[in-house]
Formats: sequence, C-alpha cells, structure tokens
Amino acid sequence: MKFGIFYEHQLPRPWQEESEYELIQHALEQIEYADSLGIDYAWEVEHHFLEEYSHSSAPEVFLAAASQRTKNIRLGHGIVQTPPGFNHPARIAERISMLDLVSNGRADFGTGESSSEAELGGFMIDPEKKRAMWEEGVRVAVRCMTEEPFTGFAGEFVTMPPRNVLPKPRQKPHPPLWVACSRRDTIHLAAQKGIGALAFAFVDPEEAKYWVDDYYKTLEKQGVPIGDAVNPNVACVTTFMAHPDEEEAIRRGLEGANFFGYSLAHYYVFGRHHPGVTDVWAEFQQRRAEHGYDPEAVIAASKNEDRLGAKVVASGIGGLRGAVGTPDQIREYLQRYEECGVDQVIFCFQAGKNRHEHIMEALELFGREVLPEFKERDEKIARDKGQRLAPVIEQVMARKPADDHPPLPSPDYEFPAIPRAMADRAGNDQFQQMLDQFAEDTALGPGGIEGLLQQR
Repeated sequence: MKFGIFYEHQLPRPWQEESEYELIQHALEQIEYADSLGIDYAWEVEHHFLEEYSHSSAPEVFLAAASQRTKNIRLGHGIVQTPPGFNHPARIAERISMLDLVSNGRADFGTGESSSEAELGGFMIDPEKKRAMWEEGVRVAVRCMTEEPFTGFAGEFVTMPPRNVLPKPRQKPHPPLWVACSRRDTIHLAAQKGIGALAFAFVDPEEAKYWVDDYYKTLEKQGVPIGDAVNPNVACVTTFMAHPDEEEAIRRGLEGANFFGYSLAHYYVFGRHHPGVTDVWAEFQQRRAEHGYDPEAVIAASKNEDRLGAKVVASGIGGLRGAVGTPDQIREYLQRYEECGVDQVIFCFQAGKNRHEHIMEALELFGREVLPEFKERDEKIARDKGQRLAPVIEQVMARKPADDHPPLPSPDYEFPAIPRAMADRAGNDQFQQMLDQFAEDTALGPGGIEGLLQQR
C-alpha cells in the first residue's frame, strides 16, 4: 500500500497580508520533506471561489513548483475540474503534458466535476449535465494527449477541429487517470471507465472493503477504458496527525480535521455564503457542536473506542478522527486499509489552523516509525497484484472501441493561415503570389523580409 499527502490549501479567517504566501511556501516545504521520507504521492485540488476551504485555483502552477523541489514523489491533480466550462480539454492536455515533462514523468491526472454552487454557478455549469460534461471533457483531453494530430471532435459540449496538441506527455500513452469519488456509485463509474478511484469520503477500512471489492469486480466484468491505459487503483483519504502522546496528537490535529469537514459541508450542504464577507471559521467556532464537529465530543467518543475510525460519534454527535493519534494507533489503523486491499491512503493534514511545525513533526514521526514496514511489504503486494490483474486488464483493453480514435475528416486535411484563407476566399491571385513570395523571402532570412517590407 502506498501513501499520499493531500492539499486543499485551507486558510481560515482572519487573513493577513502574507497569509496566502506563507500557506503556499509551507506546503512546498512539506512536499519536499515528504519526498525525502519516501512518501509516494502529493495530491493537489482545483477549486474556485471556496474561501477558507480551498485557496487552490491553479494546481498546475503549484505542482510544477513542487516538481522542481522533489525527485521521486508523484504529483497528482486531485483533481482537475474537467467539464469544459471550467477548463477546455485541449488546455487540460497541454498543462498535464507539460507537468509530466517538467517532473520527469511523475504526473497523475485526476478528474472531477464539482458539486458546489460556488463553482458550478460561478462558471454557469448546469448541475444536471455536469457528469456528461465530465466524460466528454476527459475523452477529448486524453485524445489530445495521445493523437498526432488530434483528429477533431464535435460533441454536445466541445467542438474542436483537428490540431496537433503540444507538448505530449513523457508517460506513454498518457499519465494515469483517476476520478474523484464521494459515493459508491462513482467508485462503480471509475471501474467501468478503467480509471483509478480517489475516494474522498472518509470511510473506515471495513467500509472501504466494500468499495474495493465492488471496484475490482466491476472492472473485470464491465470495464471499458475511457483512456488508452487502465489504472486499476483505489485510494482513500483520511485525516492525519501523529505524536507520541495521543492527547497531544488530538490537540494538534482534531480541530483542523473537523474544520475541514465543517467548511466542506458549508459549501456543499447547508451554508449560505456571502462572497468576501462570510467568516466560515467564526461560524465553525460558534456552531460546530450543532453540526457534529465539536472537538470535545470527538475526544469523548475517541476515549470509548479501542481502534481508530474515520469518524467517531458520541451522544448522536459525530466528527472526523482518522489517523490522528500515536504511531502505534496509526499503524494499526493503516494495516486495516492494507488488509482490505486499498492501494493508497492519502493523508489530509493541511486543514483548519493546523500548524506547519506540527505537520512537519508528524511527517517525521510517520516516516521514521510507520512508513518503513509498509514500504517493505508494498513491493511484493504490488507485484502480486500486477500478476493477478494482468489478464483482467487485457480483457478490459480488448473492449475499447476502435472509434475512440477516429480518423481525420479527410486524409489531406489542412488549415490555412488567416491571410492565406483571405486570399482563398477572395480568389485573388495577386494576393496569393505575394504570400508565396513572402514565404520564399522569409526563408532567406532577415534581409529577405526587410526587402519585401520595403517593396510594400
């Protein structure tokens, strides 16, 4: 089982002039340190307009910066908002490919569609059509990365003529594909499309087992790859904070973890948001018990549990707990995910007002006392999994329709430069001759161009 770290770039109010700068610099330091420890993945979201919950609207820039400070850690878009209203698929392909090049082939392409009014409404995207938009956007983006040239597409949401989209990614045929999953039906969708499932639902290991079993059964029976390669993986997200003393781990990590849950629900479930005015952190402090994120309730519930859980409940009030505890507690918790067949556990620790120095100390403790034994087992687990799934992947790839990569509209398809097109439309032979002469003079170098300009 592999491990990742996850960034929303949370920034609760009040903000100072340097707050966002410090937030980003600390995150880069954390990823650089995680790379040195041997953590496998760093995941970065794309969100828009979600004040305090996520100040991460340009993950491609952040991940490119991280690529120059790291050597081995994989850099995942977790996720790119894929409906074309957010990002044109050709631009997605260009950015993913460039990240793959500057990182020496370490990019992962996570996809998603959002379900918040802040984002969907902000980009005028119809919630009823966002799943269809997601699929069309992913299909076109993958084709743009793999076809030379891209042969064109005319769909409901994207229309684009043939063009050779550049650059191409270093990983062939393209970086691994993932989709964000918050419900089991999206896990099912991931398997049907032959892509990895990023389960952002904070589920316990025992519940995750059903997600994993459903994923691999569906992949084998129904998988038809949306891309040109299968990425058979299930990743689960959990909150995280480690310290030798359990009480101190809870003190350092629990409030941030529960602000993560509260601020998420503010935008996606119950909130009324006034842009630039609403103070989500203040509301959290005032109303956290009402909505189930009271740290005192979570602490009380945790004292009655023998084992860590993604969530804990006391007197009808629940909150997030996850991998917040001692190294021994965290080890046992993670082993349960490993036994259930989860391929990657992703730690969410940059949350609320969790302090940078506490995050760095927790990473150091995890890297020293927990990570080595999982890494030791991972090589054999991955090898056995690869052998077990090889015939399944072969079957899945055999189902991919040939028309997923259609031919060019005509074998001699071309497009003229704008002046040439003007000459074509006008039927102006003199204009055509001038353009031909310009081409010849340009080939001669600066002197030829200057001479032509003087003639004009």
